[in-house]
Amino acid sequence: MAFDSEWAELVSTAREKQSVGMRLNQAESGPGGSGANHDLVVHQDDLGAVGHEAFELHGMLHKKADIAGAGMDKSGAGSTAQAAQEMSTRRLTMGDELYTTLEVWTTQVKTVLQMCAHISNHLDYSKKSHTKDDEEIAASLRQRNGSAVSVSEISKYVK
Repeated sequence: MAFDSEWAELVSTAREKQSVGMRLNQAESGPGGSGANHDLVVHQDDLGAVGHEAFELHGMLHKKADIAGAGMDKSGAGSTAQAAQEMSTRRLTMGDELYTTLEVWTTQVKTVLQMCAHISNHLDYSKKSHTKDDEEIAASLRQRNGSAVSVSEISKYVK
């Protein structure tokens, strides 16, 4: 029996045996479920697009959200920090508040930058890892002559 026909027969048999009860590996839409077969599907292009957007966002944020470094003087203080220092020197309480705001802003921007970098790096890793896994599985499910292993042969390994 050819792989495709044997696989179709096994899928059909499995669907007939499925109970209507709750299953953790199945999604149901709406009250009572629609009975449709739902699977999580992610394509390599999707992962690449999300990773690329995270990388682009990281670059834009790094350049445009750095108010601490904007207008740096020779000592390395940005214009906002300089203004906070000047106000504090003149005994205006707003100087300390402005400096606190600058610190909070900088901390939050760094957090968002780390999240963007993490998303981008993780998706790149996932993409490479799954491609490698797919190649290993495909290689292990081939016979010596390069043809696909039959479903019945695979079943012997599972039992």
